[in-house]
This record gives sequence, C-alpha cells and structure tokens, in this order.
Amino acid sequence: MKLEKRYSEHPDDFKIYDTEEMRDHFLFDKVFVKDEISLCYTHSDRVVFGGAFPVEKKLRLEGGKDFGSDVFLDRRELGIICISGEGAVSADGKEYKMKKGDGLYIGKGTKEVVFSAAGKDTKFYMASTPAHLSYPVVHIPIEKANPRKLGEAATVNVRTIYQYVHPAVCQSCQLLMGMTVLEEGSVWNTMPCHTHERRMEVYFYFDLKPNAAVFHLHGQSDETRHIVMNNEQCVISPSWSIHSGVGTAAYTFIWAMAGENQTFDDMDNIVTTELR
Repeated sequence: MKLEKRYSEHPDDFKIYDTEEMRDHFLFDKVFVKDEISLCYTHSDRVVFGGAFPVEKKLRLEGGKDFGSDVFLDRRELGIICISGEGAVSADGKEYKMKKGDGLYIGKGTKEVVFSAAGKDTKFYMASTPAHLSYPVVHIPIEKANPRKLGEAATVNVRTIYQYVHPAVCQSCQLLMGMTVLEEGSVWNTMPCHTHERRMEVYFYFDLKPNAAVFHLHGQSDETRHIVMNNEQCVISPSWSIHSGVGTAAYTFIWAMAGENQTFDDMDNIVTTELR
C-alpha cells in the first residue's frame, strides 16, 4: 500500500503559492496504480482518500503507524464507489459484488477489507474519515443511491447528484460521499459556487474524454485561483476555499466531505458577480 501526505494550509499562506506549489499541496494524481492501494492522507479533517486497482491479485487494506493501528478501520469509517469494471469488496469475510457506479459503506471496527477484480480494468475509489461509533456495512448499488437532479441547460450545469454515504441512504459518523454525473453539454459542477465553513471536501474527477480537462476553482471568493485537473485525479478543497469547477466537456466526479454537519444543503452560497 502506498501513502502520500498533505498538510493543512492557512488561507493567507495559500495566496503566495505559485502553480507548482498549489499542485504539490492540493493535487493527488497517483490514484490508481496497478495491483496497489494508493492513498493520500490530508490533515484537513484527517481524510484519507485514493484508489484500489486489483488486476493480478487481491488487495487488502492495511493499517499501520500512519493510522495509529494495524487495523485501518479501528477508529475510521470508509466509503467506496466502483468507477469502472466489475469486482467485489469483502468486509470481514462477507463479499459484496460491485459494478461501475455501485457503492459500499463500511463502519468502524471492521477488521479486514479486501478488493478483488473480475476483469483487467476494475477500479475502486475510496474515502475515509475518523469515526467514534460503529455503524453497519451498507451495500449501495447505484439504483439504491439517492438521486437529485439539479441545474439548467441555460447555465450548462445539468447534473444528477447520487448520494451514497448520506443520511438519506445510510448512517455514518461524519463521512458524506456521493457521485455527480454531468449531462452531455454541461460543464459546471456547481455555479454559483459556495463554501462549506463546517466541512472540507475532496473531489475525484473521472470519465473525462480524451484531451479534456477540468479547471477546479480554488481559494477565497475575493481572490480565486485554479488547478487544472486531468482524468482520474483528486483535489483537496479546504473549508475556506470555494467549491466549484468547470470542464472542457462533460465529466463525472465523486465528492467526499468530513465535518460537523451532515446536512447536504449546509453551504454558504456566493454571488457570482462578487467573485474576484
């Protein structure tokens, strides 16, 4: 298992970052490595996120010193979404079949998590947060996720938000996780943009067309920046940063959040004309 780390930044310090520094601090681009679990640990709410890419062998989620325990989920909870292919995730010996778009919530205290593939392109994206209670495992096929259709064609942001780890679907301690699918011709994942003063967020962009990119907006509303994202890359968006992005074509992204409030609409909207 491979692990990278990212540390928290004050918004005043962020203002002096150049492009390379922004990418070093907020971008995670090694999400899928063949026959590896590749993770990133951000000290923003201590979220761990990344991918499992089993091809020739099964992959076991390990703990270790970085997590304070030999068992990864001793004091954590985990959300998983299959982004391609078919396979299975085993939680303490019980196997859950997964196809593209299917999700799984695994609660605190689960001793063993194993990823396996039924083909050569089976990829699992995951996000984990600290947890203080143990909730049961919930298998969430995309048909059982909670869909919310938002946006308008006139503002090129027609999209369906599938809520997986969310009070409408299953209980969790602080993890919220879902997937947003943009319709063809739409490019904004949300605009007007917003902040979550009570929650940070990690975005994972995928299903981008060849040669397409996403410009993920970053920074405070009165002094914005951007990070250019390619297919199957993650970006950390702190609570003080605006949360929004725009692509050169339609795409899909998985969002994962941690914080003290699980109300999905708990956000501070920003008037577009006030952005700088």
